[in-house]
Amino acid sequence: MSGLANKILSVQNISFETLGTLEELIRCDGYQIENIQAQTDPVPNNIQQYAAIIILGGPMAVYDNAKFLQKEQELIKHALKDEIPVLGICLGSQLIAQAIGGKVYKGRKKEIGWSTVEINSTGLVDLFKGINTREIQVFQWHGDTYDLPSNAAIMASSELYTQAFRFGSAIGIQFHLEITDEMIQRWAKEYAKELEREWVEPKDLLVQKDHELRELRERCKTVYSNFSKMIKNKLMFSTDCIELRDVHA
Repeated sequence: MSGLANKILSVQNISFETLGTLEELIRCDGYQIENIQAQTDPVPNNIQQYAAIIILGGPMAVYDNAKFLQKEQELIKHALKDEIPVLGICLGSQLIAQAIGGKVYKGRKKEIGWSTVEINSTGLVDLFKGINTREIQVFQWHGDTYDLPSNAAIMASSELYTQAFRFGSAIGIQFHLEITDEMIQRWAKEYAKELEREWVEPKDLLVQKDHELRELRERCKTVYSNFSKMIKNKLMFSTDCIELRDVHA
């Protein structure tokens, strides 16, 4: 890969909610990863140096309006203006939703653990292209949800909430395709009090889930591949523009 914007910015909102299986996929694709901790590190101003931006999850609420979350929303708005691909996962998707004029709020019920998500016809030809079933098993851990502006394209839903959408160059996913068994074990410890309040047994998150994790990794590969095409199309367009400017200089 050329030196033109070959870095992907990973924005972590808490240290133990990481890229998970996405990290290997990104590196195998030839991209460098620049990781920042949003609560302590400055959010970069020059976003043209990045091929894409990935904003990860966290236990914070968008509507609490923490300063670092406001900065992430500004980052999203700038990326949308410059048509830089953005992938928001869980909290990341909620930040995108608010940045594009949607409303984020506490859902009537938390979704924690394994559940079914239904991909619609829009999703099957977009982010989930290559997945040959409408219903997939995913791993969830969120209590907030959102209403989206009418020009956002919804791509997947659960019985309760919107689960995936696209708005311009931004993709929001509520569930965790990137999860690994190690991450689930860590989250179960870090969020133990939340599990107690929601009457969720930690062992139920992992017991007999080898098949689900293997399948989820395959889903993650497919979704990343489709997101990667967005990145490559953007880079190709940027290269073409540079060449045209050089010709007419």
